Amino acid sequence: MSVSSVRRGPRLAAALLASGLLLTGCGGAAADGGSAPGGTTADGKGVDGTDSAGSHGGTVGSLGGTAGRSAPEPQTAEPKVIPGLGPRTLAAIPPETDQAVVATGAGRDRNTGTVLVYERDPVTGWAPVSDVWPAHNAKRGWTDDHVRGDLRTPIGVFGLTDAGGLLPDPGTRLPYDRGPAFSVSGTGFQGDSLVGSFDYVVAINYNRVPGNTPLDWTRPLGADKGGGIWLHVDHGGPTQGCVSLPRGRMKELLRLLDPMKKPVVVMGDAESLQR
Repeated sequence: MSVSSVRRGPRLAAALLASGLLLTGCGGAAADGGSAPGGTTADGKGVDGTDSAGSHGGTVGSLGGTAGRSAPEPQTAEPKVIPGLGPRTLAAIPPETDQAVVATGAGRDRNTGTVLVYERDPVTGWAPVSDVWPAHNAKRGWTDDHVRGDLRTPIGVFGLTDAGGLLPDPGTRLPYDRGPAFSVSGTGFQGDSLVGSFDYVVAINYNRVPGNTPLDWTRPLGADKGGGIWLHVDHGGPTQGCVSLPRGRMKELLRLLDPMKKPVVVMGDAESLQR
């Protein structure tokens, strides 16, 4: 062996060692200085054929993730509830109901208020599907214990299953009973004409048999508990116990109501509904 070969020996060994370290840095050592046990190949596989994370719980530097940890749960918003309704009132809305007509009185002893129609999406919750409509209720306001002749509107959550009126069906999906028995005359408490008040009506299922015409006078709770509580056309003044809406709004309501959504009316003075 020549002297030059002897002299080149250490240099060659050092070069081969450096080359090996460089190769290890591409596959086995992560760019941030971490290393996977047993070393890895360039495609992230360990030298024994397993992923570099393997069962060791080490980090995979090229991905920046940590093996063995679950991804965070996605954040979801709570479904919206109907504003202005308290827990007791909300609990009275049947779970199968996806449509609610909310009639909110201005005060316990007041006969004016508003109506707003809501629908429920299974994911996002309740949302309004109408404008705010002006409304009248009974002359003396609202009551938790309605009796015949008290001139108060009953508070509560009641089904809406049947409609009717003097005029032709405006396009409702509810059963609609049309006939001359819906004629009315005379004047209201403020001298307002009652003519046309029952052109369109929706029966409120207070002390009545659902599935029958609004003109059915069967009273399951007895005659003393009153009945004949309807949504009907407003005549410009308070009612005897019903909730009344402007004529155009009654037509709009009839077209909105969908028996497949099990509609209800939620009604009472604002303070009572917040319970």
